[in-house]
Amino acid sequence: MDPYKHRPSSAFNPPFWTTNAGAPISVYFPHFGVYVTLSDSPILLEDYHLIEKLANFHRERIPERVVHARGASAKGFFEVTHDISHLTCADFLRAPGVQTPVIIRFSTVIHERGSPETIRDPRGFAVKFYTREGNFDLVGNNFPVFFIRDGMKFPDVIHAFKPNPKSHIQENWRILDFLSHHPESLHTFTFFYDDVGIPQDYRHMEGFGVHTYTLINKAGKVQYVKFHWKPTCGVKCLLEEEAIKVGGANHSHATQDLYDSIAAGNYPEWKLFIQTMDPDHEDRFDFDPLDTTKTWPEDVLPLQPVGRLVLNKNIDNFFAENEQLAFSPSLVVPGIYYSDDKMLQCRIFAYADTQRHRLGPNYLQLPVNAPKCPHRNNHYDGFMNFMHRDEEVDYFPSRYDPCRHAERYPIPPVALSGKREKSIIEKENNFKQPGEKYRSWAPDRQERFISRWVDALSDPRITHEIRSIWISYLSQADKSLGLKLASRLNVRPTM
Repeated sequence: MDPYKHRPSSAFNPPFWTTNAGAPISVYFPHFGVYVTLSDSPILLEDYHLIEKLANFHRERIPERVVHARGASAKGFFEVTHDISHLTCADFLRAPGVQTPVIIRFSTVIHERGSPETIRDPRGFAVKFYTREGNFDLVGNNFPVFFIRDGMKFPDVIHAFKPNPKSHIQENWRILDFLSHHPESLHTFTFFYDDVGIPQDYRHMEGFGVHTYTLINKAGKVQYVKFHWKPTCGVKCLLEEEAIKVGGANHSHATQDLYDSIAAGNYPEWKLFIQTMDPDHEDRFDFDPLDTTKTWPEDVLPLQPVGRLVLNKNIDNFFAENEQLAFSPSLVVPGIYYSDDKMLQCRIFAYADTQRHRLGPNYLQLPVNAPKCPHRNNHYDGFMNFMHRDEEVDYFPSRYDPCRHAERYPIPPVALSGKREKSIIEKENNFKQPGEKYRSWAPDRQERFISRWVDALSDPRITHEIRSIWISYLSQADKSLGLKLASRLNVRPTM
């Protein structure tokens, strides 16, 4: 709950400047309308206002995110349009018509906080639902798949895409060298080097939860689930020439488009769809459904409508509600749970841990991250803990404190067993889905995809071995694709 919700607005906006401690500042420079006489004496250390102002200024910048540093946020609501209460006991999905406040952050993944929004890069699509049972963070991308399936490799894939640590220049040879060891990455490349690799803006962009989660209903029945966001205004992208033109004119074009559209009352909207799968059917497919490098076939597991997301309010302050806005896939609510998706299991720890480093151990007390429902625990003290508490009992359980556990809610009743080992998944099937996607495109779209591969593989530091490996991967996805690429690069294809 907001501790200042019922204070009069004048408590925050007095008619004069104050120090951080609230003391009035009575000395102003002439252009503020009050003339003062400045003496020739030296500045004193006791000039607390000066020291405080400089100290605050020196600390205005906080560490930027390692990934998703460049982003824009907006507020709105999610409304249930279709009944899925038979699939989940999640309170915010309990019935059509139920609305839940949300805040959403769009972002690029790799580049710095001030980088252009026209760079070819995956886009983040993160939604925080402020439900009556706590916050649910659905943290995803505009691609439905990811480059790798093993959380151990997450720091490596980010390092490969980041600028060269020696020159601070992003280079294709580093990306394609690392991922040449991971043929499963080819599926994501069919998005990355496709036209959707540069969205026109955030409003015309799809979103995907990427990972497999689980839904649990009141009876404890479990379903695997994938989340899909579809923009009502359609998907639109920028080709290279358009991106250069747009980015040259305004490197914050997507942020401005989002802000201006909402300010004009042209509220962006997305429809939420889900795919569900009975966990007992997991072995019916020629791939592992929990593999983040795979999509689920929509002809077998069709999209089911759930609700709509509407962004109808701009944020009030970019730092407070964008830079301090923090997401983590670990934040779920009753009725939604994790799966054994290995990348998801890694991110459950990684995202919350990086926010504790970036914002502090009490980052979930910041207003933009705090739940809107009543909340209570015995997590005490630490840096920047500003929650007012007057309890005498800071442990649990206690006969002096009536606080108790909540009702039990169902979680997947899966029996865990197996050997302690590191092994490769049985059904990798790395090339079928990339080939099917490539063959679904019109010839001109296929040609643009090939041209981007040619440009990337023409990096002079890429060796003949690495070129040959990628031609082999692309040939296994589609033989004609591999032959065309080999011909352009004057490399003999090997099958």
